[in-house]
Amino acid sequence: MTTTFRNRQGQPLSLVLYMFESCPYCQRVLHAAKKLGFELPRRDTRRDPAALAELVKVGGSKQVPCLFIDGKPLYESADIIRFLQTEVVA
Repeated sequence: MTTTFRNRQGQPLSLVLYMFESCPYCQRVLHAAKKLGFELPRRDTRRDPAALAELVKVGGSKQVPCLFIDGKPLYESADIIRFLQTEVVA
């Protein structure tokens, strides 16, 4: 499993998944990431008040899953999975 990510041009990517364990859409993203061989850094918004505050401050919403890509939020599990499949190289 890789925890170091690059885009298709070889530039490093910082990825952090804001999520909580009981969210089925979050689990969907985690399952897809695992199939791709990615171990995404995670911030649990239910267990970590600072993670929730950062998610709301940056993204404007408490919605999860949210993948921060170089500090910018990407919402919707299908969009996150598509990004991981097409734009990220381990």
